[in-house]
Amino acid sequence: MTALVSDARGLRRVIRLCLGVVIAGLVVSGVTAFPLREELALAREVLRSTGVAASAPAFTGWVDRVGEGLDATAAAFPFIAYGTDWLAFAHLLIAVAFVGPLFDPVRNVWITVWGLIACAGIVPLALIAGALRGLPLGWQLIDISFGLVAAVPFIVAFVATRRLEALEGRRAPVTGR
Repeated sequence: MTALVSDARGLRRVIRLCLGVVIAGLVVSGVTAFPLREELALAREVLRSTGVAASAPAFTGWVDRVGEGLDATAAAFPFIAYGTDWLAFAHLLIAVAFVGPLFDPVRNVWITVWGLIACAGIVPLALIAGALRGLPLGWQLIDISFGLVAAVPFIVAFVATRRLEALEGRRAPVTGR
């Protein structure tokens, strides 16, 4: 994508598009982490009403198990949901971090790199924590896919930022001096 764009304006547009996709994904992930029980109840209803339950019983069984776990936890320990509230908040806060590169991608390239590091960190986290928590491998692979999918716009944004840096003849500031 960046090979097709050679002017600063076009590169900035590519960077903004890529980071906008990541920001939107983080916002959606954050906002949807608040009503987990309600969303899962809806998902369970949809699975049953569309016939997916009959064709994918293992998947439906897992969704049911997660729903029952959330319901039981909410009944006995409602304060545990506060943890997912913080998870939701963290997604929203991380989305805000990428506003800097939207306005000045060269100066804030380190934030784009940080996003790539976070994407890479999803893989060991999903595999290790998922196995320790008894999540099915398929569920872990879905979690890993979020990191892999998000890495694509980060890589495109990073390459475009480096091209913009060269085009404008300026370097990202070096910290620690």
